[in-house]
Amino acid sequence: MQKNHPFIRNHEGNIFPSFTAVLILGFFFLLFPVYSQAQEIDILLKGGHLIDPKNKIDTQMDVAITNGKIFKVAKDIPVTKAKKVIDAGGMYVTPGLIDLHTHVFVGSNQGFADGFSSLSPDDITFKAGITTVVDAGTSGWRNFPQFKKQVIDRSQTRVLAFLNIAGSGMTGFPSEEDMNDMDSRMTSLVIQQFPEVIVGVKIGHYRGVEWTPFDRALEACNIANVPLFVECHLPKYPLEEILKRMRPGDIYTHSFCTAVDRACVLDDQGILRPYVIDAQKKGVRFDVGHGGIMFHYSVAVPAMKQGLLPNSFGTDLHRSSMNSGMKNMLDLMSKYLNMGMNIEDIIFRATWNSANSIKRDDLGQLSEGADADIAVLSIRKGSFGFIDAGGTKLTGDRRLEAELTIRAGKVVWDMNGIAAKSQFNK
Repeated sequence: MQKNHPFIRNHEGNIFPSFTAVLILGFFFLLFPVYSQAQEIDILLKGGHLIDPKNKIDTQMDVAITNGKIFKVAKDIPVTKAKKVIDAGGMYVTPGLIDLHTHVFVGSNQGFADGFSSLSPDDITFKAGITTVVDAGTSGWRNFPQFKKQVIDRSQTRVLAFLNIAGSGMTGFPSEEDMNDMDSRMTSLVIQQFPEVIVGVKIGHYRGVEWTPFDRALEACNIANVPLFVECHLPKYPLEEILKRMRPGDIYTHSFCTAVDRACVLDDQGILRPYVIDAQKKGVRFDVGHGGIMFHYSVAVPAMKQGLLPNSFGTDLHRSSMNSGMKNMLDLMSKYLNMGMNIEDIIFRATWNSANSIKRDDLGQLSEGADADIAVLSIRKGSFGFIDAGGTKLTGDRRLEAELTIRAGKVVWDMNGIAAKSQFNK
C-alpha cells in the first residue's frame, strides 16, 4: 500500500482512514459551519432592536433567515454572501404579531359565517405586522371543513380557529341558539381531526338563561384538551358565574366595555369587582376584543391602573370594526402605549403571551429553527388621536407602525421599501 494513501488496512483486513485523511476531514468540518452559514442566509436583518420575550432578548441583535426558518440570532452576523441584507437600525424587530380575536370566514352570504361581514385575512394582517390570526368561532363543527378549504388553506396569513359550540357557527339567530346543534362530542371530534388549526372552543351569542350551551362548550374543551373562549354576548349569564365556571387558561374577551346588557369588570365606583380579581388570580386570561363597540377607556384605563392588564390584544376584526375606532391591532397596541404600558410589555402580550393562550409555543418567538414570522416596527412620534368604541379620543405622542412583515421567510409587507433591491431618486 502506498505511503500517502488516504486509507490503511489493519492486520485483520479492516480499512480505516489514515492520519492524513483524518486531518483533512477534520479541517473541512471545522470550516463547514462558517461556509454553510455564509451560503444559507436568505435574509439578514441588521442592527434592529430585537424584542423576543420567549428568549428574554431585549437588545440590538441581527436575525438571519434561511429556508423560511430563523437560522441565527446574534450580535453581529457577517453580511458576506447573505442574499438580502435589510437595515433595521432604529426599528424594533419582533416575532410576528398574533391577533387572537378575528372573523375571517369570508364569503358571499349575509352575516359572518361564509359571509360578507367577515374579512379575507391577507387584506389587513401584514400591513399591521400580524402573521397569525385566530378566528373567533365564526365556524362550527358543521361548516369548519368549508372554512378550512375556502379561507385557511388559501391564505398566506396563518389562520387558526376557535370552533363555535353552535354547529354552524355565527349564522345568526335562531340557529346560534339551537341547543340541538350544540354537540360537544362532534365539536371535540372535529378539533381532534384538525389539531394543527383548531385551538379552542368558543361560546357566545346566546340570550337564554340555561347553562346547557356553556356546559357543552366546556365539555368539548375537556375532551379535546383546549381552552374555552368566552364572548360576553351572554346577557342573561351573570359575569360572576361565568368567571367561576371558567378554568385556568380559559379566555374572556370584550373585557373592557361598558355595554348596558352585560356586567362590567368595574363596579359603579370604578373599582375592579372582587370576582374579576379572583378569576385573574385563578388564571383566566383577559383579551381586549375591541371590535366596533366593545372597548372603552373609562374601563380600560382604571382597570390597567388596578392591575387588570390584557393578556392579548384581540381586535375583534370584521368588516365594520376595521373602519371604526379599532382600525387594526397596531392601533390598539398604540392605545396601550399611550396609556402608559411599555413597549416590551406590549410586545410580550402581542406575541409570546398570545401564543401561550392558545397553547402554541411554536409561535410568537424567534428561536433558531422557528418559522421566520417577523414584524419590524417603528414608533412614529407626533400628535395623534386614538378613538375608543364610544367615540372618546385619547391624545398621544407615539404610534406603532409596521415597516416590514415577514411571513415564513418571505417579505409580505414593506411600507417604505427597506427590503427593495435598489433606490431610485429623481
